[in-house]
Amino acid sequence: MKDKKKRSRQQNPEPFFGEDRDANSVKKRSKAPKRHQEQERMISSDMSSKILKEAMLQQKEIQVEEEERNPMNNAFLEADQEVARHQQQELDDDVDDFAGFSDTQTQIGDYDEIDENEEKLLEAFLSKDAGPQQTLADLIIEKIKKQDANGSSEIQALPKLDESLVELYRGLGEFLSKYTIGKMPKAFKHIPAMKFWEDVLYLTKPENWSPNAMYQATRIFSSNFGAKKAERFYKLVLLPRIRDDIKQHKKLHFSLYQALKKSLYKPAAFNKGILFPLCKSGTCNLREAVIVGSIVQKVSIPMLHSSVALLKLAEMEYCGTTSYFIKLLLEKKYALPYRVVDAVVAHFMRFINDTRIMPVIWHQSLLAFVQRYKNELQKDDKYDLRTLVAKQKHKLVTPEILRELDNSRNRGEKDDPMSITSPLSVINKAIEEDRFDIPEVPMEED
Repeated sequence: MKDKKKRSRQQNPEPFFGEDRDANSVKKRSKAPKRHQEQERMISSDMSSKILKEAMLQQKEIQVEEEERNPMNNAFLEADQEVARHQQQELDDDVDDFAGFSDTQTQIGDYDEIDENEEKLLEAFLSKDAGPQQTLADLIIEKIKKQDANGSSEIQALPKLDESLVELYRGLGEFLSKYTIGKMPKAFKHIPAMKFWEDVLYLTKPENWSPNAMYQATRIFSSNFGAKKAERFYKLVLLPRIRDDIKQHKKLHFSLYQALKKSLYKPAAFNKGILFPLCKSGTCNLREAVIVGSIVQKVSIPMLHSSVALLKLAEMEYCGTTSYFIKLLLEKKYALPYRVVDAVVAHFMRFINDTRIMPVIWHQSLLAFVQRYKNELQKDDKYDLRTLVAKQKHKLVTPEILRELDNSRNRGEKDDPMSITSPLSVINKAIEEDRFDIPEVPMEED
């Protein structure tokens, strides 16, 4: 009997499963397989791949039929066929999965924390003679006046565009004014590759775009434009729309805030297209500064671009909210070149004979500068700053500024290693001992 059992085990093709395998197989055989399970077993991997390929071909045919029915796509394909396919694929992967933003969603929370008295004080520094900000429409109108003295026809200002293309992008503008979620039209994605992109963009009427469409446009243009073209889009399209939305609703739509955040993808274009024009306008109020400044505060900006921004803001004609942007850039704690440090000192020294009451944000920006770069200041600069705060005083901030100036070294000087305040003096100071002054040691009696 033992020999028969051994032979039966040796003949078992799956000896590692043992008796449990046999018991499980008996249980499985006792249950009749269901109908859908039999169908799953019958379909092989080769068959499933064929089915997927066939489904993809059918889906492609449906898309081709839809494109043929839509005259806008046909006109566009005839107008612009030089755009690379790999660039289009990158845009599709980045943009087409947009799920939209809520109209009730806002950024920066409530603005009740903004002090009304401080806001009124800052208004005294706003420019009274500042003209309206330039938009893309103003730029195109100037072109119309140059090309046609009467300016009667819009198409005359765009002689190099076909009428079919003009109708295409006018219809696209109506679509963008109602856009919420979903894919952006291919005609819009190819605008960055066009030579006359400003004229084509003007046909879509950017001032009427929905906030979500503005966000999508910023994503497309910031990733495909160079620094100069992106700067023009930010300055002529994005910035006027943001300022109008803040002025109208006292807050910024969330999708417009995200568009502003996306514009920092090109830091140089952001500085030249949004930050500098906003400060040069002379009409930037505290609410606009807080919203735009929150982008500067949250997003990491390269040191070189921050240094250039500080240098330009320091040399610019002063507006009350300029101090807010200077303070935000100083608090990033970059190692600034001496040229930038000297420019910031000269910026503050311009107010030594100013009879106006400086706002609190001005004193706070000076305090932030002294705290971060007090050891990079020259001796004469510190003397000048002490003279400045003696005339421009604040009961809480001025004592802190003086304390920082007093407890600092001058530019080029090093810490004294033997000074009491230096932590190295405790480690490097030699221990002095008197060999004749030995304490008594109690000895045990014999």
